[in-house]
Amino acid sequence: MPVMKDARPCSIADALALVGEKYSLLVLREVCLGNGRFDQLVRNIGAPRDVLATRLRRLVDAGVLEKIPYSERPQRFQYRPTQAGLELEPVLMTLMAWGDRHLRKDDDRPMVIEHACGHEMLPVVTCGACGDRVHHDDLTAHPQALGWTTKGPTEAA
Repeated sequence: MPVMKDARPCSIADALALVGEKYSLLVLREVCLGNGRFDQLVRNIGAPRDVLATRLRRLVDAGVLEKIPYSERPQRFQYRPTQAGLELEPVLMTLMAWGDRHLRKDDDRPMVIEHACGHEMLPVVTCGACGDRVHHDDLTAHPQALGWTTKGPTEAA
């Protein structure tokens, strides 16, 4: 019988601990759209002000957003994505495309993102080495965490 251990070490779990909190990805959506002022965020997300302030503080502390003053009197700030925040934008686009495909009708999409080429941006995951589109059946996981296999923890010796 396997020895009980903590949950699988996982970068997905680590990322979700930060951006998986309610409203965090919506904050990033708005900031990437250029709506970085607190009142804009409250209006466009619908989050309670205290919860939003907590999410913003956490995203700034984690280096996903930067806080920039835009008024001295009264002191007010706006938020912009850092490089780490911008690297999450493809995740947002992929999540939006999934929601459009599986949760909405074709004529009921709330937003379309246009690429610089003038066409609708349709996210596709490709291999960085060969450029091929990624499909589930083409992937093989190789756990790197000591004591773990794809099935779970290894048995104690």
